Amino acid sequence: MKVWLAGFALTLAACSPAPKPLADSACHEISFDDTRFTDCIADPARDAVRLVINPELRTLGALAGSLRDNTRIRFAMNGGMYDDEGKAIGLAVIEGRQVHRLNRKQGGGNFHLLPNGVFSAEADGWHVRTSDAYAAATPRSAMATQSGPMLVIEGRLHPAFADDGDSRYIRNAVGIDRAGKAHFVISEEPVSFGLLARLFRDKLGCPNALFLDGSVSALWDPAAQRTDSSVALGPLLVVEAR
Repeated sequence: MKVWLAGFALTLAACSPAPKPLADSACHEISFDDTRFTDCIADPARDAVRLVINPELRTLGALAGSLRDNTRIRFAMNGGMYDDEGKAIGLAVIEGRQVHRLNRKQGGGNFHLLPNGVFSAEADGWHVRTSDAYAAATPRSAMATQSGPMLVIEGRLHPAFADDGDSRYIRNAVGIDRAGKAHFVISEEPVSFGLLARLFRDKLGCPNALFLDGSVSALWDPAAQRTDSSVALGPLLVVEAR
């Protein structure tokens, strides 16, 4: 039986075994400044990205368990700031429908370490922009999620970051390289904002990159049989083959 939950078509698991996932993983381990990361690469020419926000699917394990057919899933990752109920606290667009408006309020915490930003899927490709730039562009997004802070802004590190600060967590982020491909990165060991930002700018060639979260960061890579355990999350980004 197929149901739609927050813009994602889910075929409820039955007793029969799930089909095998895609043979080749989109994710691979990379190293930068003697630190390990996993880089999952998605291409808008062949892949689609969806945003899932649902109170019943707040971990990647729950998402994986809800799917009878995961053969098109390349990977999934937590993808945006949220409240205690798992609802987005910033812009969230699912299948062209805005479910939460853009949030440009000032406040505490990572999300309000301005500028924050938006990762979006549009007719001309995928974009990472500051929230102000997104608002000025007024795009028609098929998918969008807001998080923060920005890591890299037009080739420059966020002004609040040191090259390698003292605050270190397992962190994940997304950036778009100059070829238009998206790099979804999760660190395999605790890292600072500055180190993560420099990875995107200096190794991955992303002029803009957006922090997604830290300490709760998680990855589902079916081809590698990896499903990270985590606390209850909020918005989930799911990349699948077209």
